[in-house]
Amino acid sequence: MTTRVFGRPTSARGCACCIPTLGRRGMLGLAASAFLAPMARAEDGTAYDSMLLTCIDPRFVAPVNAWMGTRGLTGKFSQFAIAGGPLGVVAPAFAAWHTAFWENLDASIHLHKITRVIAVSHRDCGAAEIAYGAAAIATPEAETALHRRVYAEFKTELAQRQPAIRVEGGLMALDGSMEMFA
Repeated sequence: MTTRVFGRPTSARGCACCIPTLGRRGMLGLAASAFLAPMARAEDGTAYDSMLLTCIDPRFVAPVNAWMGTRGLTGKFSQFAIAGGPLGVVAPAFAAWHTAFWENLDASIHLHKITRVIAVSHRDCGAAEIAYGAAAIATPEAETALHRRVYAEFKTELAQRQPAIRVEGGLMALDGSMEMFA
């Protein structure tokens, strides 16, 4: 069976990223998750939870994914990386990128049945300086204030576009520690 997503044909099983390659442990984990943490399932039966929105900065790839693992989300999230993470989705300087995120979110909702976006920004973000200037990140307080403002703007836009999707976010430090935003 073929369905259409954003006007393009896609198989009933979803995209290649949705087809799990599970060994014995993966099958056990999948079975356990069915009983321990019920959630929506993609068309192939895989349980997903969230979309992670994060920055492309190579310094944060491993720490962000490790942090997701500490939350029990390994293998349960789709990921969208763009310079600045949530900043890249709302900053006027990056307006040309915005549509790419929202269409990817629509696809993740359709294919993976996600119910939440986890938006992670980080300290010492070059995209923040490009978009808002050096003064916006000149001190840790200014940097935190900028990322809180960006997160609030992202949260508002997400609520308008996808009211059923929950959102949470935070600011990761260079040491991998997280400060969550309310």
